[in-house]
Amino acid sequence: KPLSNDARIAILDILEDRYGNGATIITSQLPVDNWYNFIDEPTLADAIMDRLSASAHRIALTGKSMRNKKNH
Repeated sequence: KPLSNDARIAILDILEDRYGNGATIITSQLPVDNWYNFIDEPTLADAIMDRLSASAHRIALTGKSMRNKKNH
C-alpha cells in the first residue's frame, strides 16, 4: 500500500539530513520504477526520488531466491 504522509515526510527528512554526509542504503523488493507510485504524492515523490538518485549507485540483484535453498 502507498506510504502515509508521515512516512513520506520522515523519509524526506532522513534523506535531507544524510545528503552529502555519508552513505545511505535503501533496499526494496519493489522495483524502482514503481517507487513513484508507492510514494503516492507527486511533489514529495519528486523530492525523494531526486535525493535518492542524485549520486546513487544502484545494484539490482538477480538469480534464484535463497529462501528456497535447504540447509544440508
